[in-house]
Amino acid sequence: MTNSIEDISDDALAYFIIGSNTTENHPVIGMRIRQAVKQRGAKLVVADPRRIPITDFATLHLRQLPGTDIALINGIMNVLIAEELYDKQFVAERTEGFEELRAMVAKYTPEATAEITGVPADDIRKAAHILAENRPGALLYAMGITQHTTGHQNVLSCANLQMLLGNMGVAGGGVNPLRGQNNVQGACDMGCLVNFYTGYQKVMDEAVQAKFAQAWGKTSSQKVGLTVTEMLHAAERGEVKGLFVLGENPGMTDPDANHARKALAATEFLVVQEILSSETTPYADVILPGAAFAEKDGTFTNTERRVQMVRHAVTPPGQARPDWEILVDLARRIQKRLGMDASAAPYASWEYRNPQQIMEEVAALTPIYGGITYDRIDKVGIQWPCPTQDHPGTKVLHTAKFSRGLGHFSAVEWLPPDEVPCAEYPFIFTTGRVLFHWHGGTMSRRSKGLEEIYPEALVELNPVDARALKIEDGDMVKVRSRRGEVVAKAEVVDRPEQGVVFMTFHFREAAANLLTNAALDPVAKIPEFKACAVNVEKLDGNL
Repeated sequence: MTNSIEDISDDALAYFIIGSNTTENHPVIGMRIRQAVKQRGAKLVVADPRRIPITDFATLHLRQLPGTDIALINGIMNVLIAEELYDKQFVAERTEGFEELRAMVAKYTPEATAEITGVPADDIRKAAHILAENRPGALLYAMGITQHTTGHQNVLSCANLQMLLGNMGVAGGGVNPLRGQNNVQGACDMGCLVNFYTGYQKVMDEAVQAKFAQAWGKTSSQKVGLTVTEMLHAAERGEVKGLFVLGENPGMTDPDANHARKALAATEFLVVQEILSSETTPYADVILPGAAFAEKDGTFTNTERRVQMVRHAVTPPGQARPDWEILVDLARRIQKRLGMDASAAPYASWEYRNPQQIMEEVAALTPIYGGITYDRIDKVGIQWPCPTQDHPGTKVLHTAKFSRGLGHFSAVEWLPPDEVPCAEYPFIFTTGRVLFHWHGGTMSRRSKGLEEIYPEALVELNPVDARALKIEDGDMVKVRSRRGEVVAKAEVVDRPEQGVVFMTFHFREAAANLLTNAALDPVAKIPEFKACAVNVEKLDGNL
């Protein structure tokens, strides 16, 4: 997030939420936005194919078809430019590439955009006026924006819109991705992305490579690694011999789950470090019992870049241990087996006694974390970048200038999803979460109370589509894609737009990811979870 939860909640005069079921997936931020709308009169524009709970508070709900976000944003920018509603001073002083953007969006008139997105032209004009007349405004998105074959272009489009409105570098503005899990931001910060070391230091940068080689004695090559989806493809081909899966469940949550499970089975050596059994653990050669969040010390970095302390409340059960302890033991054994010199560099020995020492190494090697220490984050945490011990942390990014200097407008054209509806598969299928369950259900589905509230997978169908298929609420239906099929109960409801089918991916009995498409964004390498083609049929006898 470029901004903080506090200033978004208190200072924004408008909100544009796109690709985020905020109240169900990020309930605290969703609550703050509802309060801003009700108590301060802030305007709220929600772009989502479904009638999600936060649309009840929206000034305007735009129901675009899945996979048409770029076209929708281009259409809004067309109105802003054509009617000269954009922030001319900000564009002139702090950006470049405006003329290319202007030329590109000229063809995305509201009428042309309506043909692509299904959103009425008048609503596109209304959205542009609401956002232009109520500034600063915050844009918030989640995986409904990123999980497409055009995911990185979708994000660039969001940045285009906010720069055009002058909503960058100000309290109450910004481009704010809401992270889907509690420490996704921290994992990315710590180098879990395939092209970065910690703190987004590029693997391909020779100076960065030399710094880490000096600190660690040895590093991997400058070659960019494989993403999770690519690793499984490579394992199936025999190019990756072993996988170490830590706190993840690709057998349930990866796209085209049948293929993911086949790849796991084909892997020569699979280690799974987990707190509970999952759809992935049956494929493991070794299972290492890790500790849950309440059983270990360390830090999480949340969605607003805030590094916070995590303290153990209970002792890990049985043989379970904190993840860092397991990894340290494993690394020491590998060093010994390979005959590596543990004294070759300052941080080569793996002689950690506690997580605090690990954080000290992080600060020493990671500029944006340079001033973050345990004593400083003890109470409320600190937001990076925090380069020095006397730096207070950074609440709002890009206040004076962008990290590259001028903000760059990217003239991004809309492209359709990898799969579009056809005669055999006439519906657009999309997935998401509900408030009561989390991700693959490994933890939440073991909760009796949550299971009683939301016990089974449901297939959401628009009433018009259901009538055409002679499906009634509660009927058992089969949903089929080019990759697999699932059987679940139909919920006939006006939440999804006509032509759209929605399922959650929490339920192993009807795993939605058996249907989803593993096609990747060529740049970000993220799979297209949010749009594929399916058909739906009623099952005779309601099995």
